[in-house]
Order: sequence, then structure tokens, then C-alpha cells
Amino acid sequence: MPELPEVETVKHGIAAHIENQIIQQVKLRECRLRWEVPEQLAIILPGQRVETVTRRGKYLLLKCTLGHLLIHLGMSGRLLIVHPEEPLKKHDHVDFIFDNQQCLRYHDPRRFGCILWTIEPVAHHPLLANLGIEPLENDALGEDLFNLAHRKNIAVKKFIMDSQIVVGVGNIYANESLFSAGIHPLRSVNSISLEEFERFGAMIQQILTIAIAKGGTTLKDFTDSEGHAGYFQQELKIYGRAGEACRQCGEIIQQVKIAQRASYFCPHCQV
Repeated sequence: MPELPEVETVKHGIAAHIENQIIQQVKLRECRLRWEVPEQLAIILPGQRVETVTRRGKYLLLKCTLGHLLIHLGMSGRLLIVHPEEPLKKHDHVDFIFDNQQCLRYHDPRRFGCILWTIEPVAHHPLLANLGIEPLENDALGEDLFNLAHRKNIAVKKFIMDSQIVVGVGNIYANESLFSAGIHPLRSVNSISLEEFERFGAMIQQILTIAIAKGGTTLKDFTDSEGHAGYFQQELKIYGRAGEACRQCGEIIQQVKIAQRASYFCPHCQV
């Protein structure tokens, strides 16, 4: 599933092509996504300008003249910039065609993504209202996480992947950040000191920033808006390396499941 760096990469890729452009036509071929794509989009969007493309958590927000499009890529969704006459592929479900002859095409084999429309203040939308901290927009991330963790007694890996606590730290990036911070993924959050949380917060920000610069991580489905794979997987130090030697100390990397997600750790480097 695309996480924050992948969604941020897509955001930058499509913004360069569609910001300040007017939608000429919307073609809906398959509306049965996670939630039904509103059929009225084909009527209400033509003539509207896409003013900005932003991100909240893993949602892309296209601010149009009269409201916002909310787009989530789900498990396998892609947004591609193509020519409007580009031949269709299987699972190309929606086209947004612009006056500059660019087409934003939504492709999603599993159909777990969504395309929704709201004219209400977008921050109040039910899918966004309860989202947690944006990690790259917070100058006191470690301190804020420490304060949120103070009265909780859950594994730090589960805590950091809760989108109501902090958004965008998916499984890969949680594993990598915990390793870089030297914190065991099963450790209870209420046992972690402020100093440790400050180090952890810095590692989260550093790793997410590097991942964005590398175009995200491609393990299965992800490509950017031009169909290019991300390259952060070449930087992975712990994720997916169970049974291999730790690159820092040589100890064998171990794997456990936390909240049904694969978690990797070095028993020597992470305490």
C-alpha cells in the first residue's frame, strides 16, 4: 500500500501538470471503488479549475473552484499523467481531462481506493477529521509523541502506526525508524523517555524525507505519476531482512508480528 512518501511523490508529480488547469471532461468507466465514485462528477467538475494539490495523511486533496476532490490510492491505485488518447489498460477506471491536453488517469486493479467530492471545509471531512500529526510539518514531533504516549501501554510499533496518533508512518517506515532510533518495536510506549522519543521523531522525519527524495519504496505496485518505480527499497536496513545479519552489529535480524504486521528488529541494536 502506498504510504506517505509514495503519496507525496505522486502529489508532486501530478501538481506540476494539473495545478491551475481547467477540467474539460471527466470519464467514469468504473465507479465501484471502496466507496462509489459520485457520478455527478462528470457534470459538476468540467469548467472548474484545480487550484492546488495537497496531501493530508495518505489522501490527495485537489482543491477545485467549488470544492475538493479526495483521492486515496488504496492498496494498488495509481494516478498517471497521460495524453487523453493514450490507449486504455485494464483497470483504468477514471479520467480527468484538462484544457492543456493532459489527462489524470486513475488505475486501480483491486479497487480499494476512493475518489470523493466535498463542498464542505475539507478538514472536517469524516475521513480527515480524526487524523493525527503530520510528521514532516511538526517541529516538536518527538515531544508531541512523548506526550501522547504518556498514559498508553501498547507496543511502540502499534502506537506509531496509528493514524490517529501520527499519519504516514506505515509498516516499512515504522520498522526503519525504530531501528535507526535503537528502539525495540515491542517496547511499551510509556517506558520510552523524552530523549528517546526526540531521537525517534528525528529518525521518522529523516527517513520519510529520504524516501520522498528517492521516489518512495517499490515492493509491489507503486509507481509515480509517470510510471517510474521508487528506489528507497535500496536504502532499507531492517525491513524484510529476517534471518540476515544486521549491518551495524552482525546479529541475526528477527521477525515478529505486531498488530498483524511483520515487524523486524535487531536484538542487539534495539532495546
